[in-house]
Amino acid sequence: MFDMNHQLELSKRRTFAIISHPDAGKTTVTEKMLLLGKVIRTSGTIKARGNGKYAKSDWMNIEKQRGISVTTSVMQFTYKNILMNLLDTPGHEDFSEDTYRILTAVDCCLLVIDAAKGIEDRTKKLMNISRLHNTPVITFINKLDRDSREAIEILDEIEKELNLSCIPVTWPISCGKNFKGVYHIYDKIFCLYKKNIIKKVNFFASNSFTDFLNESSLKEHIGTDLYIQWHEELKLITHIYPELNKKKFLEGSVTPIFFGSALNNFGINHILESLIKWAPSPVYRSTNIRKVEPEEKKFTGFIFKIQANMDLKHRDRIAFMRIVSGQYRKGIKLRHIRIKKDIIISDAFSFLAGDRFSIEKAYPGDVIGIHNHGTIKIGDTFTEGEEIKFLGIPSFAPEVFRRIFLKNPLQQKKLKKGLFQLSEEGAIQVFCPITNNSLILGAIGILQFDVVIERLKVEYQIDAIYETVNIVLARWIRSKKEKSISDFINKNKSYLALDGSNQLIYLAPNKANLDIIKNIYKNIFFDKTREQ
Repeated sequence: MFDMNHQLELSKRRTFAIISHPDAGKTTVTEKMLLLGKVIRTSGTIKARGNGKYAKSDWMNIEKQRGISVTTSVMQFTYKNILMNLLDTPGHEDFSEDTYRILTAVDCCLLVIDAAKGIEDRTKKLMNISRLHNTPVITFINKLDRDSREAIEILDEIEKELNLSCIPVTWPISCGKNFKGVYHIYDKIFCLYKKNIIKKVNFFASNSFTDFLNESSLKEHIGTDLYIQWHEELKLITHIYPELNKKKFLEGSVTPIFFGSALNNFGINHILESLIKWAPSPVYRSTNIRKVEPEEKKFTGFIFKIQANMDLKHRDRIAFMRIVSGQYRKGIKLRHIRIKKDIIISDAFSFLAGDRFSIEKAYPGDVIGIHNHGTIKIGDTFTEGEEIKFLGIPSFAPEVFRRIFLKNPLQQKKLKKGLFQLSEEGAIQVFCPITNNSLILGAIGILQFDVVIERLKVEYQIDAIYETVNIVLARWIRSKKEKSISDFINKNKSYLALDGSNQLIYLAPNKANLDIIKNIYKNIFFDKTREQ
């Protein structure tokens, strides 16, 4: 185990992801956090297109053009002497695979919910993924400055739809045009809302609830009618909901609830302070052999994301590594477990979205970037010698497919290289049919294909187009009997392809076809996921 300095570094770190349904305000929350962390001076919100401002976390050209997040941004900033490793995930469902992998690299999630819309489909899916890892969740009900649903109604929906017990920490006074602020139940402070202005007013002369109720100055701030309504709500919720149990929160069964308006930077400080107070410092990760604890002396880490062409001038590829144990030091010698080779890491980076900065040291919980020259893949484990592999980073079978081809056939070699480099990021998969030279792309969502075409043009100077193809399902093929695989290949060549890792995959034209094949070949396993 490490010394006290290492323990101190662990205690000062929080690694979390922001998840939400599209348009719930996730990227705006990220921007305001960076603003409070003093790493940006003005926040370029999604709506600020006219003056050339863009969200700091949306750094790709296509993100700026469409006003959406299509790749995960990693940002490191300090708030009240705590180092925050923030992963801003794509909100659009077509990019969900990136989000699923990001959730393996964080210790806590911030769930952002639109106060008018409540729980949406994407929210449910993301919560199901976070529940696989029992990830603690903090919830922020956003856009209270707009017309929204009743706060208690939203909490009821969270408990019913997400099977997550709610513990209100702040409570709103009305909403929309009448939104007056929030009362912090635990700190006993009322935060007065005015657009872009926050005033903290402590109305408590003592800890007694009756003293608060008799405070006439509160009525002057919010009006008698709102005061009566809010006072009744507060009595009700303090009776219904228990105090936060940190153990249950860390187990992922309860979520503290905060209210505010990210656009007007109201309530964001409450979230950050809750991350400091309740969110875990770096936690262990499981391997194929044992659990690895962050306090261990020897370095371990795993790759959860690869990004091609962050620097267009150098055509580089960066692998994002979550440090699990030990300490990164410039020049450290690490074992790349999958390919059984030792490498020296002489240049690692920390991030602020598309910007990166060389670092000398990093600790568990930190996300660092290392150069990838084509040998590193998502899911790879790095250690200081121990032969272990971190678990839980799958590759998902695509749900939509397209055949891609060139306007200029002479660029075929360049196209193949570009596609395989982009596929290393994990958002798309490239399949090479074993009977011809065509290239099939698979993805979770159809918007991915537009992103690929755009990135091929901008980053590789390749003009390509895609067309529909008669494929609706893909399943990886495996069998305990080698002869079964050989017989299967010989009789089904027209449906088979190799993925980027040379793994055999069956591309079915319809579900009926796949069902028939499964019945014929009882010794063959057809897998929806493949461990990275």
